[in-house]
Amino acid sequence: GKGNNINFDHFQILRAIGKGSFGKVCIVQKRDTKKMYAMKYMSKQKCIERDEVRNVFRELQIMQGLEHPFLVNLWYSFQDEEDMFMVVDLLLGGDLRYHLQQNVHFSEGAVKLYICELALALEYLQRFHIIHRDIKPDNILLDEHGHVHITDFNIATIVKGAEKASSMAGTKPYMAPEVFQVYVDGGPGYSYPVDWWSLGVTAYELLRGWRPYEIHSATPIDEVLNMFKVERVHYSSTWCKGMVALLKKLLTKDPESRLSSLGDVQSAPYLADMNWDAVFEKALTPGFVPNGTTLWPGEGVGRGLPSCPVCTKASPGHPATPYSASPSQACAVFVCRLRRQQGQSGQLLDTEGRAGSQTQSKIQDGCNNNILAHACSRGCSS
Repeated sequence: GKGNNINFDHFQILRAIGKGSFGKVCIVQKRDTKKMYAMKYMSKQKCIERDEVRNVFRELQIMQGLEHPFLVNLWYSFQDEEDMFMVVDLLLGGDLRYHLQQNVHFSEGAVKLYICELALALEYLQRFHIIHRDIKPDNILLDEHGHVHITDFNIATIVKGAEKASSMAGTKPYMAPEVFQVYVDGGPGYSYPVDWWSLGVTAYELLRGWRPYEIHSATPIDEVLNMFKVERVHYSSTWCKGMVALLKKLLTKDPESRLSSLGDVQSAPYLADMNWDAVFEKALTPGFVPNGTTLWPGEGVGRGLPSCPVCTKASPGHPATPYSASPSQACAVFVCRLRRQQGQSGQLLDTEGRAGSQTQSKIQDGCNNNILAHACSRGCSS
């Protein structure tokens, strides 16, 4: 289970596997249970410099209460003087962006199972009032058997009741029409259906190798909206009718008519033969299994990774503070500490926070900054 009084000393660091914008990832083993995890650690200093504090803590807050077979689950979090640590599921199969770049051909059967597994995950998030807002191949990691797991809750948001989200957030090529509409005229806001649109774009891209609309990170918003208005999505004549019908329902521009719940997906004729209990139990064999010899894509693609700098932390000199029940308190604690250490003044946190600079850059560059996922060398915009 998830534990509270856990710190750095409870883990043995095995090796570094990846590096992101302001953090790194190591494979670790919990000393008592011998269970393997990925440990993501972030420099508090860089986190503040890049105005990422609010997003990191939102991610922490959201992930703390979640546990599902098709998510990258958070098990422990703690901090020391310099770094914050998140211990999460270890997934060694690489992300779907990496496999697309390797020109993997995903069969209809493989994508059909992905849609089912991701539908279970989205329905679970919905139960907790969470809109992920950044579903895309970069944020879907495979385990060694080929099952999918959603990662990166960096720009996720929580909506209660009939409330709608109203800030523009996401990665342009995967954002639903109603998210762009919010930017243009305020619109009525948006809700869970945006994640199901992104699922449709992702499924289409996996099958075809390119996306249904020619949208890039630099495409102006009015041009994007015009595209939605005038362009028709082309579905390959080789795909079976059921798959095409399912994709059309996911890529429905009107969120009210879009397929956007597990019930909707389960009632699609194409999925009538699915054994949903078997899907949940991971009892069905995925159509694509990652190559076991290059378990983590950071290896074997010309990325020499250094030994893990966090390994040099001397245990006695680095007491780790478990996060308090409230991540916002922990957030305040470490910001105050850093200010004290450096005699900083001035406002470090954007108190409004929602559509802060990080979200803006996330929209613009169309690239994933989740350090558990394989960085997209093309900026994910081509």
